[in-house]
Amino acid sequence: MGAYKYMRETYQKELKEGSPLMKARLIQWRTEPTVRRAERPTNLARARTLGYKAKDGYIIVRVTIDKGRRRRPTPMKGRKPAHQYLFVQPGLSTRAQAEQKANRKYMNMEVLNSYFIGEDGMHKFFEIILVDPKRTGLDLLKKRAFRGLTSAGVKVRGWRSWGKSKPRRRSKKKERKEK
Repeated sequence: MGAYKYMRETYQKELKEGSPLMKARLIQWRTEPTVRRAERPTNLARARTLGYKAKDGYIIVRVTIDKGRRRRPTPMKGRKPAHQYLFVQPGLSTRAQAEQKANRKYMNMEVLNSYFIGEDGMHKFFEIILVDPKRTGLDLLKKRAFRGLTSAGVKVRGWRSWGKSKPRRRSKKKERKEK
């Protein structure tokens, strides 16, 4: 994996410094549609670590997400003071939104994983790895992106949620002793 290490370093350097190649890519990506299939991964090292293979049944899709606060649709018909706020904090990250957009366009495919590839003043760009379960033979759950089963929309299960969102559970023996 020596070559992938150097590929990763050069890509990170291009992103941070804003190289002319990266600027040209961003200008081109801005003019493309929101969801577009890419010929090959932009960041090959990252795609390979997330499960991409150059085989039949694996495709890469580039997705554009708008930056900034999400504007709420204005209420119609009548006075609704409780619904007059403009901006809503969505429950999904921009990466999870990108995965869902890609899955809506390619409904016969399943989202394997995704990664960030760049941003400009108006947009964030992600590449989504999609897999055709019939061609590859992978046994993936249906509609993973919409159920929070990918790494972008991870559902918290087990010990990862201990002490954060769930109340602490006590054993029944301790509760009996306290009474």
